[in-house]
This record gives sequence, C-alpha cells and structure tokens, in this order.
Amino acid sequence: MLFKERILEGIRSGDIDVVFRLWNEPRVQKNSRLRTPIGIVEIVDVEAVPEADVAAEEIERAGYASRAEMMKELGKHGGRTFYRIALRYAGTDPRETLREQDELTDDEMKGLLSRLAKMDKSSRRGPWTSGTLAAIGGLPGVRAAELAVNAGWETEKFKLNVRKLKELGLTISLGTGYRLSPRGEAVMKAIRAKGTSLE
Repeated sequence: MLFKERILEGIRSGDIDVVFRLWNEPRVQKNSRLRTPIGIVEIVDVEAVPEADVAAEEIERAGYASRAEMMKELGKHGGRTFYRIALRYAGTDPRETLREQDELTDDEMKGLLSRLAKMDKSSRRGPWTSGTLAAIGGLPGVRAAELAVNAGWETEKFKLNVRKLKELGLTISLGTGYRLSPRGEAVMKAIRAKGTSLE
C-alpha cells in the first residue's frame, strides 16, 4: 500500500487518520503494520463502505479538498469496491535505531554472527552474507543490478538477500544502491577479524 509524500506527512502529524481505496479485495489487514519512508503506519481498521456514505469531514481527514478530487485520485487504482482504512502513525522504523547500534557486547556480536551463519546454511547457493556485506561496503551507492552481476546473483534474489540483512540493521537503502550501516560496519570488522568463516 503506497502513500504520496504529503499523505505520509499528514499521517505523521496526525492530521490524516483515514484513507480510502478502490480495490477488488482488501490489500491490508486490521492491526497490521506497514513500513513507510516516515516509519511505521498501523492499520486500525479496514471496512468496505458505500462511497456515498463517506462524509465531507472524512474526505478532509483523508487529505482531499473535495469528493471530486478524492474520486479522481482513487480511480487510478482500478478496483470496484470502496474501502475506508483507519490508520495511525506508530513511530519510527525499529531498524533505524538498530542500525546505529554499533557498540555490541561480545555476546551480542556472537549472536549476530550466528544468525548470519544460519542464513548461509539455509541457502541453496551456499554462504552469501559476508560476501554481500563486503560488496555493499566496497561499492556504496552502486545499483543493485550491478552488485548482483558482480556477485553472480539474479537481481531480485540479490535484493531479497539485502532485505534480510536490512532486517538485522546491517544495511541502509539509498536512492540508488545501498551502504553499510554503522552496525554493518562493526559486523564486517568482526568478520574480517574472524576470517572467512562465520562458524
């Protein structure tokens, strides 16, 4: 579920607490959470409603100046059912805090390296975590497609792997490509000190 920048800013400020969509079926669930450029947005409720039942006050709370403006925008989604989605800003993305945590205890670093080792073991292609981190660290801001070719991976699979590392707070997505987070730099330093094996 995508939001325009102005809508996200309205959600963060609390001025927008409801959005509308034309969908064939719900694409989000009640009590789910979405990661967005402003942080976490929580879906409070999802309800199919007749468009005629939406009051002018709700339209304004959704960030539109008029019903006509709203319907013009929603028509781009191409669905048939009108949905009201109540939502709220639920805070910053925990990964943003995590990626700045580069002062790890020995036990924390051991646990993190163990998680990377398990990710390597579960891969049919063999170990990939340290190589991916090294590629990003050596070529920050380089397109994923180029990094994937250099690493011998398909682009989408490479991106999926990077997302797994991002979940651990090790990488940061840029406008183009990625870079290692301070936490990622600390992990790479530990990997280099340990050698090639994460065992």
